[in-house]
Amino acid sequence: MNSANQKPHPLPLSELYQLKRWNTPTIYNGWEQVTQQNPAEDSFNIEETHDFMPQMGPMVGYAVTLVIEPSNAEHRQTNPNAGAEYREYIASIPGPKIVVVQDLDKPQVLGSHWGEVNANLHRAFGCVGTITDGAIRDVDEMCNAGFKALAQRLCVGHAFVHPVRWNCEVEVFGRTVKPGDLIHADQHGFMTIAPEDQAALLDAARFMDENECQTVIPAIRASADKNAADLLSHVEQSIDQFRDNVKAKFNNSGEW
Repeated sequence: MNSANQKPHPLPLSELYQLKRWNTPTIYNGWEQVTQQNPAEDSFNIEETHDFMPQMGPMVGYAVTLVIEPSNAEHRQTNPNAGAEYREYIASIPGPKIVVVQDLDKPQVLGSHWGEVNANLHRAFGCVGTITDGAIRDVDEMCNAGFKALAQRLCVGHAFVHPVRWNCEVEVFGRTVKPGDLIHADQHGFMTIAPEDQAALLDAARFMDENECQTVIPAIRASADKNAADLLSHVEQSIDQFRDNVKAKFNNSGEW
């Protein structure tokens, strides 16, 4: 659980910045064309998340993980140095990072782990945000720090948090997250991308977005003045073209 000897991240910052230009559903559309995983089972959150900072847009980063249990004071006696050891772990991993926090008190909330101070502290260590099934507070101050949060809820008071485990698999909102997973998150929720799927992700997401904009979307919008029969014909043609483009690009069935 101490400092991680983690390999360099697969994607350069330039690609991460470009991935941030699209919302998470668009990234999903690209990912499902290149992954060998089952999209319905291995990608996005199952339980509902709440994005309390949608104006900040998507966040993209690599997962660093933490387990907390504010209700259990025994953790402070078990490892009094856990806080410093956790911060050493966070500082040892290259950014951009997203802190994924599993709160063992869920669904009960005994205070917020995240607020103005903790957001600024983690931002200084290269973290761009958090996904937590616990609570957050100081929303405006966290935004001002440039630290985005997806969480279960808001809370007035802070929690007495002592790290339980870190640099381990965690489960939040019905999804298992591993340290080093690439995460894309916004107001729709979040998804994780395994290392083997990351290299092709940007090209696939860009293609799927352009394919929609060049086929079905303009066909539908341009059909407002057509009668029902012409509209159906025009739309079906555009859908067929969309699927043919997907088949040609990814050599698959063109499912949509």
